[in-house]
Amino acid sequence: MATVTLKNNPFHTIGDLPSINTVAPGFELVGTDLAVKKLSDFAGKRIVLNIFPSVDTPTCATSVRTFNQKAAQLENTVVLCISKDLPFAQTRFCGAEGIENVVMLSDFRTGAFGKAYGLTFTDGPLEGLLSRAIAVIDENGSVVYTEQVAETANEPNYELALAAL
Repeated sequence: MATVTLKNNPFHTIGDLPSINTVAPGFELVGTDLAVKKLSDFAGKRIVLNIFPSVDTPTCATSVRTFNQKAAQLENTVVLCISKDLPFAQTRFCGAEGIENVVMLSDFRTGAFGKAYGLTFTDGPLEGLLSRAIAVIDENGSVVYTEQVAETANEPNYELALAAL
């Protein structure tokens, strides 16, 4: 279990992010087209998982915008932006913001992603949502970088995440 804060108040997640140099846990999430997307759909690519509570909050929106901008410059890399937002909200946000270089995915149906990656909040005002985190997966499916953002209101370290690629 990880302890993170929201405005300096401590809250907990269901577990911990996968360890470095382990195989990334598989997942099934829902895309903005309502189709199921699996980790295996992105096999052979480098993958950045940008995980956050809700695209309708300032810090989460900033992380999507930032990765959208940076993803356009990356070869053989896909950025997956994952939350429990409904795909309709994700589509609305991307349309309004001109987001085209990242893939928006939702864990709203089963919550299995949050459990597999240890990121579901177990208490506090965001209980049931996903904690802000980054995981980078190499072309072979191994986890090469993770960041559990300690203060939920803070942005992740984009440069360290991208350097892991």
